[in-house]
Amino acid sequence: MRDKVIFATGNEGKMKEIRLLLADVDVELLSLKDVGLLGDTEESGTTFAENALIKARTIARQVKLAVLADDSGLEIDFLHKEPGIYSARYMGEDTSYHIKNRELLRRLSGVPDELRTARFVCAIAAVFPGGREWLAEGVMEGRIGYEEKGENGFGYDPIFYIPEYGLTGAELDAEQKNRISHRGKALEEMKNILIAEGIWKPGSEKAAGENE
Repeated sequence: MRDKVIFATGNEGKMKEIRLLLADVDVELLSLKDVGLLGDTEESGTTFAENALIKARTIARQVKLAVLADDSGLEIDFLHKEPGIYSARYMGEDTSYHIKNRELLRRLSGVPDELRTARFVCAIAAVFPGGREWLAEGVMEGRIGYEEKGENGFGYDPIFYIPEYGLTGAELDAEQKNRISHRGKALEEMKNILIAEGIWKPGSEKAAGENE
């Protein structure tokens, strides 16, 4: 029987990405919805890493399974790295990302390409029974475009332009995005850490991805 691991999110778009990214690890990935948890956690940290640990520790106290949690967000240099750790709460958690994206584009109106630099940052925390903890982080550099483009992503992806590809995060296909994304890099680092520690074992892609 494969080990069960909870990823502390109820976001189906994020879970789809995570299951693809960890498809070659022999674990059964469960979302908060899968185990009947809401995951309402006060993110009181001052960094992505602190918030990821807070979320993972909070869920780990409620279950007897390994828990992974991430905190990620968009940093826009011209806006003094806003929205940053408040990315999900920017303009209110219930505000649609179409409205959030439109507001960020408005705030950058007239700002030239060279000053529209930005990055996605993702920190992932792993908390295992017995109190063992690990952290990993990934970054994807780019800049803010001038309009929303693409249907493949979610959140701020439609306004995040990656010059090397000439596409926004929402225009990349899943394989491209997973290879270069902040979450993809952080998960790859975490996967390598846990395999090196002997906690996870490589498995078949079919077995690990069957819950999609």
